[in-house]
Amino acid sequence: MQITLSKFRESLLNSGSYVSSPETLAPVPRKPGRWTTFRFSWSVFFVFPYCAVREFFRSLTTELWAKCCFKTVQKAEKFGVKVTADGWENRNGYKGPVVYLSNHMSTLETIMLPPVLLTYGPFNVFVKASLSRLPALKRAAAHMGLIPLGRRSPREDLMQVFNEGVARIKEGNSVLIFPQGSREKVFSRKLYSSIGAKLAEKAGVPVIPIAVKTDCEPTRPDGKGWLKDFGTVDTSKDIRLRCGPPITGTAKEMHQKVFDWIKAQLEEWNLPTEG
Repeated sequence: MQITLSKFRESLLNSGSYVSSPETLAPVPRKPGRWTTFRFSWSVFFVFPYCAVREFFRSLTTELWAKCCFKTVQKAEKFGVKVTADGWENRNGYKGPVVYLSNHMSTLETIMLPPVLLTYGPFNVFVKASLSRLPALKRAAAHMGLIPLGRRSPREDLMQVFNEGVARIKEGNSVLIFPQGSREKVFSRKLYSSIGAKLAEKAGVPVIPIAVKTDCEPTRPDGKGWLKDFGTVDTSKDIRLRCGPPITGTAKEMHQKVFDWIKAQLEEWNLPTEG
């Protein structure tokens, strides 16, 4: 029996957590291999052409985007991968837009977080500009609230995040930022930008840290182009999406507290950190 998006959200709002149950998990996890990797990766990749086609026919909605992304949660459980989302009572307790700051392990969290975050209202996410430049995805990306970040220079990126981010927050939207910029296996202080904390300070809203564990499908070190996003799937590893408490203060204080909080969660899950 598959969990539905509405039941998933109900669990988050009522208890602040969701944990895969024996009823939703495959009794025997799929064996690792090319076929398992292909089928799981397709559920992740499918989100992009699906949304592009829907946008072409002017039928793409935020709810359809969330439901399409949620199919990856269902696929993970169908393959025997346990999904845990906890700590979301922290978000339940704060009403209003925030800046979400998450570590970035793989492409998987960019698909699994939207159904969760949309439970608490609209949000925008900064993504690499190359994604939104794809002809079929440009309009769909804008509709889904994806904000392309040029990554031309740190100063230009900072100004764009300030201008676009503050505008969206004033509209009542939260903003999701991956301060590492790119997907990294090791959560390192030297690669963790303070850009999200600076945005929160400028917009006058708290930051909410998110720790993700999505190493069941890591980035391929030998991959090229979009293929690098889909490494070998290991169904013995679980997926975790943990929300921390709202954090306020100066940009420097928020930056430090968020890094320390995420680092502590990853170390609890026996994932590599640095700094």
